[in-house]
Amino acid sequence: MNEMTLGRRALMGAGLAAALPLPALAAYPDRALRWVVAYAAGGGTDVLARLVGATLSQRLGQPVVIENRPGGATNVGAEFTAKAPADGYTVMTADNGTLIFNTALFKRLPYDPARDFRPVGLMARFPLFLVTGEKPAAANVQELIGKTKASPVDCATAGIGSPHHLAMERLAREAGVRFNHVPYRGAAPALNDLIAGNVPLMVLDYPSGAEYLRSGKVKALAVFSPQPVEDMPGVPTIQAALSLRGFEAFAWQGVVAPKATPDAVVAQLTKELDATMKDPAVRARMQQIGLEPLTGGPAEFEALLERERGVWLPLIRDLGITLD
Repeated sequence: MNEMTLGRRALMGAGLAAALPLPALAAYPDRALRWVVAYAAGGGTDVLARLVGATLSQRLGQPVVIENRPGGATNVGAEFTAKAPADGYTVMTADNGTLIFNTALFKRLPYDPARDFRPVGLMARFPLFLVTGEKPAAANVQELIGKTKASPVDCATAGIGSPHHLAMERLAREAGVRFNHVPYRGAAPALNDLIAGNVPLMVLDYPSGAEYLRSGKVKALAVFSPQPVEDMPGVPTIQAALSLRGFEAFAWQGVVAPKATPDAVVAQLTKELDATMKDPAVRARMQQIGLEPLTGGPAEFEALLERERGVWLPLIRDLGITLD
């Protein structure tokens, strides 16, 4: 009788345990989390991950270790994360390059953006500005477009297939003009050449150029965001200045985990990331370095991906832009 009672209790306990979410079985997290950054240390993506990771670590009660795995237009870090154990201890910064652009820029990827990752939450937008140097290419964006219709103007970007490049191409298409694309290996060398007067125009992300924009060393003709940037209120949006309804372009970043990461774990990560992104100190520091804080969980992340696919994949394919 006792054996039968103990057996029933054991079975009932096992069934109850099976029904419980993972954190109820073992406290999560119980060790350090690895945060993969698919860019080199010291850049804007790395700085953001370390800023957010420090507060997230405090909230989770465990270290968050930033692991830089640059290369292949984020393909190296993305492949590593896609193949990592889906146990909640590996996450990655993912941007529109990793999750959207690379699908069209490469014939074959070592990962599948839709099949290999699940969104955790959004973090930030990097505003993009159309800027000119101390000897302006034009007094304003309307004048620039008029000049460009008569004769294409050289425009520098951070590289082929970058958000900067694709923003330039979208502007050219919707405004009915053509720019001579001058790609660089990153924003810094392009900005140096703009300041030196070697190139008249550039698409510049705010974190890379905030110091120069705020000081007037370079002049912003317009911002690609749908609304003016808070601390650059005098810079018009391209949407408003050129009457291009619905026009917008920006770099953005969020956090993803391997696809099979348990729901309960993702829910906890989403909750703590959201709280981190609402932290006043984190938001103030982000705005100081030129980033726009974003909040939003998996549903908002998925909605953004859906919108972005509809805009950028056809553009990349129509123009034949490739990184192969």
